[in-house]
Amino acid sequence: MSQALATIPSTLPSVVGSLDAYISAVHRIPVLSQDEEQDLSRRYNEQEDLPAAKKLVMSHLRFVVHVARGYSGYGLQLADLIQEGNIGLMKAVKRFDPDQGVRLVSFAVHWIRAEMHEFILKNWRIVKVATTKAQRKLFFNLRKSKKRLGWMNAEEVRTVAKDLGVPEATVREMESRLSGRDIGFEAPADAEDDAKPAPEAFLVDEGADPYDNLAEADQSDNQLNTLSSALRNLDERSRHIIQRRWLDEDKATLQELADQYGVSAERIRQVEANAMKKMRGLFAA
Repeated sequence: MSQALATIPSTLPSVVGSLDAYISAVHRIPVLSQDEEQDLSRRYNEQEDLPAAKKLVMSHLRFVVHVARGYSGYGLQLADLIQEGNIGLMKAVKRFDPDQGVRLVSFAVHWIRAEMHEFILKNWRIVKVATTKAQRKLFFNLRKSKKRLGWMNAEEVRTVAKDLGVPEATVREMESRLSGRDIGFEAPADAEDDAKPAPEAFLVDEGADPYDNLAEADQSDNQLNTLSSALRNLDERSRHIIQRRWLDEDKATLQELADQYGVSAERIRQVEANAMKKMRGLFAA
C-alpha cells in the first residue's frame, strides 16, 4: 500500500463545529496519484468496495473547500456550501469511469458546482430569482461579466447578452433581480420613526370598519335571542334533549338520553328531529 493511501483517515471529518479545524483536517489528507486514484475507482466499480470510494472522497475534500470559497460573495455560510459540495463529490465518485483517461478532480468539478448552484438558488433570496435555464445561466455569470459597479449601460447589456447567448431583456431582468433585496414583512423592533413603512402597514384590516363590526354584533345578538325564544317554545323534554345534544360542552349520545328517559334511542332521535324542525321554523320567520 502506498504512503498516501496509508495516511488517509477512515472517517469523514465533520463540517459541524469549528470550520477552521475542518479545513485544516482536510488539507492534511494526502493527494492521490493517478494510479492510486484509478485503482480505487476500479475497486469500487467492480467490487463495490465502499472503503475505496471513501478514500476517493476524502482525498478530494480540499478541492470542495477551494470551490466553495469561490462562492463567498453570495452571503451564504461557507460550511453550508462545503456540505453541498461534498454531496456533489460523492455523486461524482459514484459515476466516475477511470478508463476515460481523466482525473477525478476534473470530472467532479461539474457535480460539486451543480450542488452548490442548486443550494445558492434555493437560499440566496426568499423568492426565487432564477427559474428558467437562461436565468440560471445569467445568475452565476452576470456578476463576473459586469465591468463596474452600478447599472449596466446599453452597450454593456448587449455585450453580456451576446457573450452568454441570451436576449438583452433577460439580462436587464436578471440585473434588476440581483439588485433587489429581501424585505421583512413586519417592521423591525428597532425601526426609526422616519423609516419606510413595512409591507404589513399597507394591508387593509377588514375588521376595522365600525359599521361592519356593529352590524355583525347586532346579527349575533339577534341570533341568540331567536335561539332563546325557540328553546322557550319547546316542551321541557324536547328542550332538555336539544340542550344535552347540541348546546352542552359535554354532549350526550342518543343512547344516554334514552337510558335517562327509559325509552329507545330511536324515540329520542324522533323527539330531537321534531324539536329541530320547530326551531328552524322560528329562525326562518
